[in-house]
Amino acid sequence: MPDESLGVRSGALVTASDRPTQPVNLLDFEPLARARLSHMAYEYLSGGGGNEVTLGLNRARLDAILLQPRVLAGAGAIDTRIEMFGRELPHPILLAPTAFHKLFHPEGEIATARGSAAEEIARAASGPLWFQLYVQRDRGFTRELVERAEKAGCQALVITADTPVLGTRDRERRAGMALPPGLEMANLRGLAAAAESGRPFHENIYNPFLAPDLTWKDVAEIRSWTKVPVLLKGILAPEDALLALEHGAAGIIVSNHGGRNLDTAPASIDALPRVAEAVAGRVPVLLDGGIRRGTDVIKALAMGARAVLIGRPYLWGLAVDGANGVRRVVEMLLSELEIAMAFCGAARLSQIDARLLWPGDGR
Repeated sequence: MPDESLGVRSGALVTASDRPTQPVNLLDFEPLARARLSHMAYEYLSGGGGNEVTLGLNRARLDAILLQPRVLAGAGAIDTRIEMFGRELPHPILLAPTAFHKLFHPEGEIATARGSAAEEIARAASGPLWFQLYVQRDRGFTRELVERAEKAGCQALVITADTPVLGTRDRERRAGMALPPGLEMANLRGLAAAAESGRPFHENIYNPFLAPDLTWKDVAEIRSWTKVPVLLKGILAPEDALLALEHGAAGIIVSNHGGRNLDTAPASIDALPRVAEAVAGRVPVLLDGGIRRGTDVIKALAMGARAVLIGRPYLWGLAVDGANGVRRVVEMLLSELEIAMAFCGAARLSQIDARLLWPGDGR
C-alpha cells in the first residue's frame, strides 16, 4: 500500500516497458513528480492564485523574449562564477525559499540542502545558506528566530515582503490543503499560533503565521537585529525597490511569489528591467519566477539580474529522487546556461547584457 502520510507515494517509477524514466530537462521532472505525490501535495506545489493568469505569464513572457546568437566569439572556456555579498558562488542559480518539503520527500529540507551542494538544515548544507523570514505578529519571537538563524550559520536573511495575506489559491482549497500528521513548522515551535497549524489554510483572509501590519519601519528594525545582509523578496514596483534601498536592503528579489498571490500581477521578468533601472547597480537584483531553461537564465541576466532563483523545479526533483533529484535539476539548468552562453558568444557572466537580446526585446 502506498504511504501517503506525508503526501508522497512510495514505489518505483516505470514506463510501460518497465524501464526507469530519465528526465533530460527540468520540465521532464514535473510529470514524474506528479506520479509520486498525493493529489493534495501536487496541487499545493503546482497551483497559483485566482485564475492563474500570473502563473502562466511567468512562463509565457520568458518564452516571448528572443536571444541574439553570435558566432566566432571564442567561447571555449565558459565561466559561470559570480560574487555575492563577499563570497564567490560557482553559478548564478539559487534555490528559492519554499515551504513544507516533507510533503514532497520524507527527508524534506534536509534532502534539499544535501542536493543543493535551520540548525539541522545548516549542518546538512554544503553551500551558502540564506534564511527566509516570514515576520510573525509576535515580533519578540521573530527576533529570536532571526538570532537562531544567524547562530546556525545562515549568511543572509530574506524577508518575504509580499504576503500580508495568502492569495486566492483555489486549487489548494479544492484539494483540502492542510498539514498532514507528522509535519510541523519546526522553526515556529513555541509560538502560540503554531497550535493552529493543523487548521485549513483558507478559513479567512488572515493567517496566524503572517503579519499583515508589516511596514518599512519593521524592515529597518529587523536589520538592527542581525549582522548578515538583509534582502527583500517580492518586489515588483520600482518605487518599492527605491524604498528598499532607503531602508537598508542589501539585495532585492524581483518576484510575484510564483504567481501564488495577487493574480493578474505582471510576470516577474516584465518587472525586472524597471526594478533594475531604479536600483542602478547599488545592490544585487535577483529574479524569481518561471525559470525552467538555461535560456531563461541568460535572459534574466541580460535584463539586469545578478542571479536567478528556482522553486518548483527543484521540488519536482526532490519528489522524484530526493537529494539526487535536486542536484540533477541544478546541474541540468547550469549545463543549459553554459550552452546558451556559448551560442550567444558570452564566455563570462560579465559579458551578458542587453546586447544579447534580439532588438526590441530589451524591455
